[in-house]
Amino acid sequence: MSVADAIAAQTPSVPPEWRARHETIGGETEVVTGPIPPVENDAELLRQFGYDPDEIEVVGTINQWRKQLANGEWRVSYFFKHRPRAQSLSLPALYAAARRKPRKPLQPAAGERVTVVLIADPQIGKTGSRGGTPELVERLAEKRVALAAELKRRRPSRTVLADVGDLFEGFESGGNPMFTNDLSLAQQMDLAATEVYEFVLVMGRHGRVDVLAVPSNHTAWRAGKQVLGKPSDDLGLFVHSQVAKVADAKGLDATWHRPAAYDEAVTLDVLGTVIGVVHGNQFRPGAAVNWWRGQQHGGQPVGAADVLLTGHYHHLSILPTGRNPYTGRSKWWIQAPTLDNGSDWYRNVAGDDSDPGLLVFDITPDGFDLQSLTVL
Repeated sequence: MSVADAIAAQTPSVPPEWRARHETIGGETEVVTGPIPPVENDAELLRQFGYDPDEIEVVGTINQWRKQLANGEWRVSYFFKHRPRAQSLSLPALYAAARRKPRKPLQPAAGERVTVVLIADPQIGKTGSRGGTPELVERLAEKRVALAAELKRRRPSRTVLADVGDLFEGFESGGNPMFTNDLSLAQQMDLAATEVYEFVLVMGRHGRVDVLAVPSNHTAWRAGKQVLGKPSDDLGLFVHSQVAKVADAKGLDATWHRPAAYDEAVTLDVLGTVIGVVHGNQFRPGAAVNWWRGQQHGGQPVGAADVLLTGHYHHLSILPTGRNPYTGRSKWWIQAPTLDNGSDWYRNVAGDDSDPGLLVFDITPDGFDLQSLTVL
C-alpha cells in the first residue's frame, strides 16, 4: 500500500453538509466540526475548538455523522450551536444587599399633605449603557434611600405611588430584546413585583399608600406586534395584583387603583385634586395635551384630571395647560423621567439622552404644589 493509499484509508468520504464550517448568525454560532475522533461530552467538544465551557454554552441538541475507518476507528462530524452564557444573577443575593428593614410609622406634620411618587419606565430586564439588572437594582435601592430621607423631611399624612408604565422590558415590544435582556420574562415580573413591594414598604411608614397602575406597551400581553386581550390583561397590572395580595397578607395599609377593563387611564381624587395617570403610548411626542383635551371633550374620566401624569418618552416635561373651571386652578401635565438602563437606540438616532430620576411632588388642600416638585 502506498503512502497516499494509507492516508486515504484514514480519511473518510464526507458528505458536503458534514464538512467543517463555522458561521455566526445573530447571537448564536453554528459549528460543523468535520471528521474528528469521538468526544465524551459537550465540555470536551467546546474545549477541543478553543471555547471555555464556563463562558460558552451549547444550544439545543448536538447532531452527528459517523464513519468507521478501515482500521476500526470511528470519525465523527458534529453539528452544534453555541452562544455566550448569560450572566448569572442571584436575585435573593441582590436584594439581601439592597433591602432595608421596615421601621415604625412616622408622625405626619401638622396639616394635610400627600406626597406623590412616580415610578416611570424602569424596563426591568433590559441592558444598556447604564448596565443591566445588578446596576438597576442598585439604582432603585439608592432612590428608595433618598426617598425615605425626603419623606422624613416632608412628613406627609399619606402617599401615592404612581406606576406610569413599562415596569419591565418584555420580549415583544420591538427592538432586539432577546439579545439585550438579561432576565427571562418570569424573572422580570418577579423582580418588578419585588421592586413595587419595596417602594410600598418605604412609603407605608407615612400612612396609607394609594398605588396607581396602568397598562403600557412593554408590559402588554402580546403575540409579536399584536396586543392580545383587553387593556386589563396587561402583565404589568397582573404584577400589581400579586403585590396587592402580598401587601394585604402582610397587613400593609395600601390600596390599588387600576383602570376599568377596557380603559388605559386611571384617576384618583387626592384632597380635592384629581390625578390622572396614563402611560403615554396613546399619543405621539408632544401631543399629550391635545390627547388630554380630547379626553375631556369625550367625557372620559381622565379628562377631568387636574394633574396628568405620563411616562413613555423617558424625559422630564412639565407644562401648565388649561384651568379647572370650578376651582380656578391651573391644570398641569407632568411627564416623568425614566429609571431605565438607557435607550441607546434612541441616543444613536437622535443624539438625546436623559438622566434617570424618581419624580416626587406634593398635593395639599390648595392643589398641586409646584414648589414641592423634585427629582431624586
